[in-house]
Amino acid sequence: MTVGTKLATSLVLLTLSMPAWCAKKVDLDYHVKLLPLSDQAEVRVSLSQGSAVRSLNFDLGHDGDYSDFKADGQWKVSGHRGVWQPSADKASLTYRVRLTHARKPGLYDTRMTPSWALFRGEDLVPTARLDQQDGVELVSRLAFELPGWKSVETAWPRIGKNKFRIDNVSRLFDRPTGWMLAGNLGSRRVRLGETEVTVASPKGQAMRRMDVLTLLTFVWPQVEAAFPRHPAKLLVVGAGDPMRRGVFSSRDSIYLNSRTPLVSENGSSPLIREVVQAIGRFNDHDTSDWISEGLGEYYAIELVRRAGGITDERYAAIQARLAKEGKDVTSLRGEHVSGAIVARAVVMMQELDREIRVKTHNKRSLDDLAQAVMRANSITTAEFVQLAESIIGESSVVLDSKLLR
Repeated sequence: MTVGTKLATSLVLLTLSMPAWCAKKVDLDYHVKLLPLSDQAEVRVSLSQGSAVRSLNFDLGHDGDYSDFKADGQWKVSGHRGVWQPSADKASLTYRVRLTHARKPGLYDTRMTPSWALFRGEDLVPTARLDQQDGVELVSRLAFELPGWKSVETAWPRIGKNKFRIDNVSRLFDRPTGWMLAGNLGSRRVRLGETEVTVASPKGQAMRRMDVLTLLTFVWPQVEAAFPRHPAKLLVVGAGDPMRRGVFSSRDSIYLNSRTPLVSENGSSPLIREVVQAIGRFNDHDTSDWISEGLGEYYAIELVRRAGGITDERYAAIQARLAKEGKDVTSLRGEHVSGAIVARAVVMMQELDREIRVKTHNKRSLDDLAQAVMRANSITTAEFVQLAESIIGESSVVLDSKLLR
């Protein structure tokens, strides 16, 4: 083999083995202009090189939230899907999206007012199937244009005024996700371990920002001890009525209605439950919702107890209440679980924790199982049992139950 041939062969092999950081980087920018007078946002999706993407196939839903599309290249709507084939050079797709969504008249899941907007990043850019050229890495950023408002908060890293870096390693198509809040806001910030925590709400919404920070500061060491994943940033946003009551998590972010207690009369903390869900990202399927719901509620009680916020007497009363609420449950399986099923699932988690500790001589606990569930992309009841038994080292008496069949 000649020197020239050897060199050519080496170059080919080097090209084939090039790591991901050698991929050609193409900018994917999201520019969001909030328009409170029309209850909409104008979104511009821009590619620095359109030829890097063959197509983006968007799911536009059935509610008519997205409208006024304009595209460089080809844009075609068929049913509830829209397909964008960008032009070769710089290319953009512009549209409008409605941000206010009412659960029922006068009760809002997301809302835009003349002075603030509280919404999900998922609403700005619909889910899409990406078909891109090989050897391309899209570098995504999100920028907001505000209507004279003070600020905007997201769970993504801030890289400038009202500008954020969107980077989700688990997805090929990086798009904005998580709870977001813009307007004339009040906010409190604290660093807890490796995590920057921000609590924000529109002014005048009676949000107890310092109460939230105090509870999180109190419990956070137990969160860190139980879970190996510590987000770089955690955002808690809130507002009062007529926003939906309760607490709901999304990617590294939590919505908290300002009237919702941080610790309920039943001893569970709705806020800590959603912190666990946001960090754990438990994902179950095949009628196995009891796993994520049970783990969330178990740790909503357990982490507060470990932090010293629940006495032994109170913990015993909580266990008695859970046992009473779940005593008539005959099966934990289902896609949407009731309060009684969640109560019975928590009792099972408590029993399973005790079994793991006894059989491993306190070397392992339910924390190890929860961490294993976190590492799984998705889990079924059968897989949960297998993970538990691999940690115990033998079959589980607790999980050998007709409740799981």
